[in-house]
Amino acid sequence: MNSSTQTIPQHTQIPQHIAVIMDGNGRWAKKRFLPRVMGHKRGLDALENMVRNCVESGVRYLTVFAFSTENWRRPEEEVSFLMGLFLQALQKQVKRLHENNIRVRVIGSRERFNEEICRGIAAAEALTAANTGLTLTIAADYGGRWDILQAVGKLMAAGETDISEEKLAAHLMLGDAPEPDLFIRTGGETRISNFLLWQMAYAELYFTDILWPDFDRKALDAAIASFQNRERRFGRTSEQLPQDQQRS
Repeated sequence: MNSSTQTIPQHTQIPQHIAVIMDGNGRWAKKRFLPRVMGHKRGLDALENMVRNCVESGVRYLTVFAFSTENWRRPEEEVSFLMGLFLQALQKQVKRLHENNIRVRVIGSRERFNEEICRGIAAAEALTAANTGLTLTIAADYGGRWDILQAVGKLMAAGETDISEEKLAAHLMLGDAPEPDLFIRTGGETRISNFLLWQMAYAELYFTDILWPDFDRKALDAAIASFQNRERRFGRTSEQLPQDQQRS
């Protein structure tokens, strides 16, 4: 990972890495007088569409927040359904992703997942490891603070005392990926909720009231258009930017 606080990332019109908090599944279902779990099911369909739309748009990395370390606090029956949906996706949809040259990664702690889910994660990552298209990263039982702590733990275990930004970043869950250019949160909330705290230091933030199951190609295009209208200065002044990167 090249740190945006150390070097200026290459400018691109299309964000190379998009990070998403897929919020609003439960509210989508409630508006339709359906059980919350039906919203999560439709949310999985929306993720399939998002993957396809990112590939077509030229995005290289898509990282989605599927289940946070705090989501274990949800009702037991909802957590159980989400775990089942996660396993189903690993068993049935990864093959399709593999056929489309998409690499799948899962980041987060796996200590609380059952053995079947852990096997499914390992199988999905192994099957798609050599793929060269879009990298789809699923953050499950993940938290940004946890990520930083586990990276520090690895450095300490290695006896490292001269800790630098580069050394720590290399041990983060996305240590081999570029930092997100664009962060999208659906559902109307305007916070990052402990997601990729280190990696999103210079991400452009985009919040929308659209509920995740309704986030379609038009919504993605609107988010990318907003990104294209931002001045990405990385500490510089507007006058220091190349002419084609300045807002008119």
